[in-house]
Amino acid sequence: MIDNAVDVVVKPILDFLAKHSPFIIGVIINIVLIIVINKIIDTLEGRVTGKLREKHSDSSLVNLLPILIKVLKAIIIFMLLAGFLQSFGYNVSSLIAGFGITGLAVGFAAKEAIGNVFGSVGLLGDRVYKIGDYIKFDNIEGYVEKINLRSTSIRTLDNFVVNVPNNTIANEAITNVSKCKKRKIDIIVGVEYGTSNEKLDKAIEILKDIAAKDEKIIGSGMFTSIEALADSSINLRLFAYTSETAWAKYKVVKGNIIKQIIHRYREEGINFAFPSTSVYIEKTGNEQ
Repeated sequence: MIDNAVDVVVKPILDFLAKHSPFIIGVIINIVLIIVINKIIDTLEGRVTGKLREKHSDSSLVNLLPILIKVLKAIIIFMLLAGFLQSFGYNVSSLIAGFGITGLAVGFAAKEAIGNVFGSVGLLGDRVYKIGDYIKFDNIEGYVEKINLRSTSIRTLDNFVVNVPNNTIANEAITNVSKCKKRKIDIIVGVEYGTSNEKLDKAIEILKDIAAKDEKIIGSGMFTSIEALADSSINLRLFAYTSETAWAKYKVVKGNIIKQIIHRYREEGINFAFPSTSVYIEKTGNEQ
């Protein structure tokens, strides 16, 4: 009785394995091949990425490599699958056509995702920015923390992390502040209209002297001048460039110059102007 039950259960299984053993063995072999090839590609990726970072830390290929690796893995898996099915008499042409139709449908459904992938490839290929760069675009600015396949993570000055789709960034005008070699300092100082000629000349000389003695200020391109006769002040201008390009350091340099201007003007008795309005009352001939 037990032997009959075993035959009923085991025999169909053995017959199935005997009949489809080549297919089953082929599936196992292909799975093992995919696992081994993935391991080899991952190992090579790690070594190549390490060497690229050592020799070319700002190379766009360092950031583009993970995307290329994913595409390579997909192509290898598809080729193994197609070759396996072809060996068992399946029509691979029909399979490719089916993938084409499916891919077209998926493309329409996921056009935003595909656009982000192409956007990331374009950004990395053009070397617009890299991890650690300070960038500005639209109403967003901050440091690039991650460049993913779909989006870029930016840490703003408020210490928030903003994930922006790469397709969006690729269609914006991006300012890479980290790539600039110098940043401008443009300061307008308003003094009173009652300032004497001597003190006005002294005020301009003070601006020039402060900029000339600051080691963070680049000498070329620096100038001082009377900018305009405003409503309630004579505006003086200091225009210069600083070698400090990082946002925080740039602000420190500019703030230090403004502080020195305040101290020196107060020492020389040069008064800053403030918004004011003068009212003139004209007497008519009938008034006594």
